[in-house]
Amino acid sequence: MTSDYPPQPGQYGYSGGYPPPGPGGQPGSLGLRFGARIIDGLIVGIVGGIIVYVIGAASNVWITGLFTGALTFAYYVAFEVTQGWTPGKKILGLSVHGPGGAAKPTAAQSAIRNSWTLLPIIPFIGGLLGVVAIVVIAVTINSSPTKQGKHDELAGGTQVVKA
Repeated sequence: MTSDYPPQPGQYGYSGGYPPPGPGGQPGSLGLRFGARIIDGLIVGIVGGIIVYVIGAASNVWITGLFTGALTFAYYVAFEVTQGWTPGKKILGLSVHGPGGAAKPTAAQSAIRNSWTLLPIIPFIGGLLGVVAIVVIAVTINSSPTKQGKHDELAGGTQVVKA
């Protein structure tokens, strides 16, 4: 059971240097967030695959990586800033809040929290760096009492919550 009262002097505060839970609601679990990423990845992959096929760039790995990274980044930023969710998050009952429980992140906050999706643009090592980023984000989400990942922290405290 948790208390709605702040810690008293001489008592332990919130663990790990994380801020207290925001006013936004129940944090979204790592599993739900992963599921939302899968759904969003399928959407971006299908749309991106069709576009890459139509423009005839499927045989050029560098152009495909550049296009996929940029499309993924634009998808997440556009939905988070305008709606406060992506389709995958909406389907699984999640939304993204800005710092302090703001209804939606700003464009800058969303760009920062999703900047790791641009890693595939880097030739040769971008895919590996993307995997490293995913692991770091998953570990930090799982170890945070507020379920905020490193990318949320870098964006000033954005949070994915159950809608």
